[in-house]
Amino acid sequence: MLTLASKLKRDDGLRGSRTPAAASDSTRRVSVRDKLLVKDEGYYQGGKFQFETEVPDAYNMVPPKVKCLTRIWHPNITETGEICLSLLREHSIDGTGWAPTRTLKDVVWGLNSLFTDLLNFDDPLNIEAAEHHLRDKEDFRSKVDDYIKRYAR
Repeated sequence: MLTLASKLKRDDGLRGSRTPAAASDSTRRVSVRDKLLVKDEGYYQGGKFQFETEVPDAYNMVPPKVKCLTRIWHPNITETGEICLSLLREHSIDGTGWAPTRTLKDVVWGLNSLFTDLLNFDDPLNIEAAEHHLRDKEDFRSKVDDYIKRYAR
């Protein structure tokens, strides 16, 4: 699997070879789709989850925009792909939000942590999934497995 960071680095090299007219285009933002493979542990093992990352012109002062393109049953990712990850927030109450010192590698690690260090439900985005996990862990696992079979192979 190509990591998001290495793909962005490669795409940035291609972007540098554009003509001046193309470089001045308002769509200079980098948009990358890549997959995160979860193979070893947790509820999501064996799943392949595709993410789209848009790096705005104001990056590194503002965070990239990340969306999960694979339908998933997850407390911190909605079924439509919005992601709750503090480092993707421009301003975060707990001080772990985006800072200019963060990199795209931090984003990849943060996404990975959603699948491995799962289940910090202090502030879930998908409340129904969080409540499902708290109510019935086995049924939650069954629904996650069903989503992986249907959408993440």
